[in-house]
Amino acid sequence: MAAQVQQETALGSVHDSVREREIRVEQEHLDRVYRRLEEKIHEAEFLMNDAAKRGQVGTPGALAERDAQVFRAGVHLNRLHNEYEDFLFGRIDLLLGKDGKKGPDGAYTAVEPAEGAVREDGTADIAETLHIGRIGVLDEEYAPLVIDWRAPAAAPFYRSTPVDPGRVVRRRVIRSKGRRVLGVEDDLMRPELKARLDGHELAVIGDGALMAALGQARTHTMRDIVSSIQAEQDLVIRAPAASVTYVEGGPGTGKTAVALHRAAYLLYQDRRRYAGGILIVSPTPLLVAYTEGVLPSLGEEGQVAIRAIGSLVDGAEAALYDAPSVARAKGSSRMLKVLRRAARGALELNDPPGRLRVVAFGRRLELEADELEGIRRTALGGTAPVNLLRPRARRLLLDALWARSGAATRHTDPELAAELRSSFDEDITGEDDFVAFLDAWWPELTPRGVLDAMADERRLGRWARRILTPGEVRRVARSLKRDGLSVHDVAMLDELQSVLGLPVRPKKKRELDPLDQLTGLDELMPVREESQRERAERLAQERTEYAHVIVDEAQDLTPMQWRMVGRRGRHATWTVVGDPAQSSWSDPDEAAEARDEALGTRPRRRFTLTVNYRNPAEIAELASRVLALAMPGSEAPSAVRSTGVEPGFTVVRESLAHTVREEAARLLDRVDGTVGVVVAMNRREEAARWLAGLGDRVVALGSLEAKGLEYDATIVVSPAEIADESPAGLRVLYVALTRATQQLTVVSGERDEPDAHGVPDLLRD
Repeated sequence: MAAQVQQETALGSVHDSVREREIRVEQEHLDRVYRRLEEKIHEAEFLMNDAAKRGQVGTPGALAERDAQVFRAGVHLNRLHNEYEDFLFGRIDLLLGKDGKKGPDGAYTAVEPAEGAVREDGTADIAETLHIGRIGVLDEEYAPLVIDWRAPAAAPFYRSTPVDPGRVVRRRVIRSKGRRVLGVEDDLMRPELKARLDGHELAVIGDGALMAALGQARTHTMRDIVSSIQAEQDLVIRAPAASVTYVEGGPGTGKTAVALHRAAYLLYQDRRRYAGGILIVSPTPLLVAYTEGVLPSLGEEGQVAIRAIGSLVDGAEAALYDAPSVARAKGSSRMLKVLRRAARGALELNDPPGRLRVVAFGRRLELEADELEGIRRTALGGTAPVNLLRPRARRLLLDALWARSGAATRHTDPELAAELRSSFDEDITGEDDFVAFLDAWWPELTPRGVLDAMADERRLGRWARRILTPGEVRRVARSLKRDGLSVHDVAMLDELQSVLGLPVRPKKKRELDPLDQLTGLDELMPVREESQRERAERLAQERTEYAHVIVDEAQDLTPMQWRMVGRRGRHATWTVVGDPAQSSWSDPDEAAEARDEALGTRPRRRFTLTVNYRNPAEIAELASRVLALAMPGSEAPSAVRSTGVEPGFTVVRESLAHTVREEAARLLDRVDGTVGVVVAMNRREEAARWLAGLGDRVVALGSLEAKGLEYDATIVVSPAEIADESPAGLRVLYVALTRATQQLTVVSGERDEPDAHGVPDLLRD
């Protein structure tokens, strides 16, 4: 049995040559599509030139025919140019359908497979392959090269699930950039089948390969497990969109993939509802690349924005990591009060003037420092953002100057008094001295400027008094002096943007396009519009709120980060994906309170995924020992397979660097895919140097970077160092131990207290 399962597991391991071959297959198809697109562009250009010649005839009928033909050809040409890049993103391989009818796009319309499409021995042939893209493309014989994603024939790409697959055997996501295919990722809708395409067994890349191996196992038990995976995932994908959908599950249960396929399903089911955009938030930039591969952007309205948590604020990009003690201070809800004080205190950063002098009605009027301070306190008593309180402060200054002038008591006629006051305000606000004073006394503040001001330890100490400890003040101030931002700095910038507000800007008049004034042929010629990518990027930049928000690895969000994400989904439906046992945040209760505030009063719907199909049982059993320490009473997901290969343990020999490099080289020889080396965060750069020259199949990761990723083999270096990094260190260690699909090696250092077999104390029974 162990040998059989080990053989099935080997099928799930994708050799680089298979992946490269499948990428090459998709590249050949994409090259053919581009050749056809170029032919279509030449056809459109010919039609436009031919239409121009028709106009030389000069008759009214010829002119009308010319204009109509130019318009049609121009629109077609313009669309081809705009959709020319990055438009192919999917593929489905289908069984023979019940009927042989073809739709207008050349694809068969059958939804269900024909009788006999699946043979009694569980084998089948792929009868039709459809590529899905932004526009439809037909070859010279009007057979489909690409199906428009909006066409009925493309519906199975979004609707098919393992529980209700229809004709779909394999669904493939294709990642491309311009004319180059970068990668492919497959989902197997019918893992129990042994399907063949053009006489060869259907290749499956990614998680689909593992599901194929499990589904084709010769025991009913294994097939039952596959069915349970499919059923519980399908419930999440098809859950009603309203309110908040929680998806919980331990490592390897497919939470991320399920949530993203749910988003694709919702987009297709109700595209109009989600035209307001879908935001996908990932904890790290590494996970963003995976996310982009699973959920292709539908493009036309730029609906899908995929962001790392450190990239949610335009113009800011997190590239640094904070020490755990600094992260706890910056991410805590306490920081909200500090930032509000800082936003108000920053008005006095540049030694604002202590006296206001103006001339009105031939008199010199003055306001002294104590009066100005009282006016500032009154203005700041409002709830509006600081920058938006400037008009209120301006009005209070004018009120004080008007009272000082004594003019209010000279006229009893209300209309005359109002006219005099209006004239007074106009005179004062027109004086350069008043404008200069207001700019210096109530300057326009920026989030980055306030954050930079917080780098001064004494100043931050005043703003954070009785909120942060002196040690926290010192560490936070020092961290803000670095060049660059951390993910926690980005959340503070977003909070400051909310506290400060954007000053009201006068609207710019729209410049008249010279083409608006043209007539005739030039009027019908289409103006070059922005490309698909340009439009999507512009809409993403302009959009501040979304119709649906997906939060991946939600258990890691700090209270301040929940506030940042919540602002982008005030009126959204939500899919929240996470596992409390994997949380790297030190105070889950505080984060849960901020999460509930962000989600508001929307009803909650909760799903739990229970099957771990990533880790072999041997690795899952070892990780469960740490889970018992990290969260006593928590139940680990059930591993579906056993390889017979136990985790390996080794101790430092000549040096830590030598030992880790030696173990990495050994694992590279044993697995066909990738090897991840997980170290404590403070060893990230050091570990990268240890592995230099071993190739791109091995990667060094800080413990917080490993979340959501998986490797064929993993080396976890010094469990004690990872566990001692923060109060959440044991949960972070649990994550590190559950990244491997095949083999795991643990390297013990001095702090791990290994036994005679090299097993560190944290991992012993």
